[in-house]
Amino acid sequence: MCRCGEAGIELFGRHAELAQISDFLDGVRRGGDVRLICGEPGVGKSSLMTAAEELAISAGMRVLRASGSEFEADVSYSCLNQLFLPVHADLDRLPSGPREALSVALGFGAGALPDVLLVCNAALLLVAEVAADVPVVLVVDDVHWIDRATAVVLGFIARRLAGRRAGLLVSARTETVSFLDLRGLSEQVVEPLGNEAAGRLVDAHHPQMPATVRRRLLDLAQGNPLALLELPSTLLGSVQRAGTQPEVVPLSDRLQAVFAARLAGLPEATRQVLLLAAFEGAGDVRVLRAALSDRSSLADLAPAERAHLVRVDDATARMAFRHPLIRSAIVAMSTHEERRSAHIALAGALVEDRERRAWHLAAAATGLDEAVAELLDDAAHRVMLRGDALAAIAALVRAAELSSTSAGRGRRLAEAAYIGAEASGAIDDAKILLTDARRASPDSAGSLHAANAAVFLMINTDGDVNTAHRLLAGAIETGDHGYRADDPALIESMHTLLLLCWYGSTPDYWKPFFSVLRRLQPQPPDVLALASESFADPVRTGTAALPRVDAILQTLTDDADPTRIMRIGTASVYLDRLGDCRESSWRLVQQGREGGAPRRHLGALMHLCLDDYLVGRWDEAEELAAEGQRICDTSGFPFFAWYFRYNRAILAAGRGRLEEAYALADEITHWALPRGVAAAALFAHHPRALAALGQGDYDAAFGHAAAMSPPGVLASHVPHCTWVMFDLVEAAVRTGRTVEARAHVEAMRTANVAALSPRMALLQAGAEALVLDGDEPATRLEAVLAGAAAKRWLFDGSRAQLVLGEKLRRSRSSAQARRHLLAARDGFAAMAAEPWLARVDGELRASGHRPAPQQRGGLSALTAQELQIAQLAASGMTNKQIAERLYLSHRTVGAHLYRIFPKLGVTSRAGLRDAMSPPAAEKTAR
Repeated sequence: MCRCGEAGIELFGRHAELAQISDFLDGVRRGGDVRLICGEPGVGKSSLMTAAEELAISAGMRVLRASGSEFEADVSYSCLNQLFLPVHADLDRLPSGPREALSVALGFGAGALPDVLLVCNAALLLVAEVAADVPVVLVVDDVHWIDRATAVVLGFIARRLAGRRAGLLVSARTETVSFLDLRGLSEQVVEPLGNEAAGRLVDAHHPQMPATVRRRLLDLAQGNPLALLELPSTLLGSVQRAGTQPEVVPLSDRLQAVFAARLAGLPEATRQVLLLAAFEGAGDVRVLRAALSDRSSLADLAPAERAHLVRVDDATARMAFRHPLIRSAIVAMSTHEERRSAHIALAGALVEDRERRAWHLAAAATGLDEAVAELLDDAAHRVMLRGDALAAIAALVRAAELSSTSAGRGRRLAEAAYIGAEASGAIDDAKILLTDARRASPDSAGSLHAANAAVFLMINTDGDVNTAHRLLAGAIETGDHGYRADDPALIESMHTLLLLCWYGSTPDYWKPFFSVLRRLQPQPPDVLALASESFADPVRTGTAALPRVDAILQTLTDDADPTRIMRIGTASVYLDRLGDCRESSWRLVQQGREGGAPRRHLGALMHLCLDDYLVGRWDEAEELAAEGQRICDTSGFPFFAWYFRYNRAILAAGRGRLEEAYALADEITHWALPRGVAAAALFAHHPRALAALGQGDYDAAFGHAAAMSPPGVLASHVPHCTWVMFDLVEAAVRTGRTVEARAHVEAMRTANVAALSPRMALLQAGAEALVLDGDEPATRLEAVLAGAAAKRWLFDGSRAQLVLGEKLRRSRSSAQARRHLLAARDGFAAMAAEPWLARVDGELRASGHRPAPQQRGGLSALTAQELQIAQLAASGMTNKQIAERLYLSHRTVGAHLYRIFPKLGVTSRAGLRDAMSPPAAEKTAR
């Protein structure tokens, strides 16, 4: 937004245009100037003319304003009358001849029509007289509609303003014919708004607009301010009625008038080709040619090309409308039968494209049509494979409208309700769809899709997990599915039930799940089978999943189903294979940021946050956790917000922000217990245990770790207990609970958790080194640390290095201890894990290590880019701001900082500022 002078002008993205107008007004004051402002309809010419008027008035100038009207274009001097009406009294200052001529021309006096040249001179004299008192600006909008006589006078004045403190500012649409001779006029072209300015204009007028609708609005408007202001009402109305965004958006009356005017003069055959192109959407000339009847051809497109309404790229055989809203205008000008015929023709040309063919047939349908409903049903499942939940809902709703039976209608509405509740976050729409499904077919209320939808609606409002679990388990038990593994509704329900069982975190919750799983024929789908072993109780069944996990991970191709990607990530969590899902997860995040299904976006963020925490990308983890919680708060998925609070809490605990960690953990507990989300309540003990360890309160740390899984037991169906095994053992050792510590290590060895993943092997070796006597445990841990695991699992590896360094120091192997302690220090510094840094520094001092005094010359160890990043970070810029400044990704900036901190011997940004500043002595010398 820019504000100019005292006039109070507020325009978005028009700094350059306003500066040009200011220059024009300066020219007027110096001795006359003329300016033509031109641009597409709705681009904001009139707003700039108003801005110019206000700027001129604020500068002490006089403004005479008029605008052309197509309804007065045949009335001679009608626009000149409008322009000079405010200075009618000044006619008396003219000599009698010019005064009478101008008075008659303007309709103020009677008499024969005067000679045109006499009127032109009289008008110029009047302008000169007014300008003698104060600089004057003639502002004429829409000169393409002014009458011929006024155009002659304005043209005469325009070429004779030099030396007079007067100016002429006119506006016209591009590619329009005007009676005014525009040759030689200084031209200022008004371009559409840029993306940023267009976004700010939309946000100012519609701050609560959904992100997907906002993105569509910006795409449709193409920076046209009138469209940005007029489209939201029709666009939002269409979304509310249809549940999704229409391909061709209805126009407001003002927009229709603007865009339809350019189409009115086209031949009928040309409009018919344009109507086909509007519905075809992709601009494929070959499809258009196939859809045209024998009576017309693409040659009929020529008038539209000449009028610059469309353009055809010969190389790609694609046709595109010059502005997206021309499509809407051509549709609005058509009749019902013309639209229906166009859709039928396109369906005939798209036999191989089942999805688009289905939609065209649906648009042409005039009554119930089960065949078309089946085609749309199939299309809905296809688009869901691409992650487009809203399009799938729209297809199912339209299929329901065309269904020939109430059972079919109810089933399709129930499935649409499930997708709305589970994937898109459209809670209110899902409730309506579920109600409609029950009205359409009372039996549909017991269908699995309806039960699935009801469960997601329940947990995302105020419902509890226990009720949701009983509802879904009962629906599966009584469902008419025959336990067929190829029944989509049954498998979707099983994945939902798996999550509900996990939230419940007791063996009783899992009994109905495994009862159904064993009965699936011929066998459970691969990802469901993997998750049943790796996610439910990995301590006891995880190793059985290892042979198949690699094969499933290899299916994460670029075109993998977003739902499958998310579920493979879930099945990989406790096998520590989230790193293999990173690339696919990032694709889902990008799709979500571009308007894709928010549930898939959230699932991918969950997996990336966990992996980032484990591998030490803590800056990125904090950013993604904040993004996830923001999406939960705004996209209809409040249930999943606890998960991102958990991620924020363990990161805060690891970095020493202890009050924040405890507060977030308490928020999780307060939310989870009344809803029966036992998993969340158990998870909340993890950041508490970590925070207590960081502050040296080992008794409290033991209590929190034991709350997740008692000492000597790896709790059944509490898979996250593996994440606090090491915490429990360390806290037990440091509080003298030797028996409990040994019992827990024995439980780890009996369960062979080391076989689950290299990280689990690292944690088991670290726990053994803490508890078991002799050199063998230390030697075994040292061997594990020499492998890749310690480098990949940065936090766990650094903690194991610290444990080993402590043990070696106590056995008087100080030199060897320092090697591991220094490695641990580098790891903790890379993560800015302040409590652990303090602890390792204490061990290093006890081992006799004396760090070299911090020298400013340490900056020489940095590369040129590292130095630049360090300077920006020290100035207070965030990773995101640095990334934007240097054209890097924020993840790259974070990676550089991980390397910079150890090089400079600092652990935080505050320390970085000190390292980048001259020593005190040097400052004094200056």
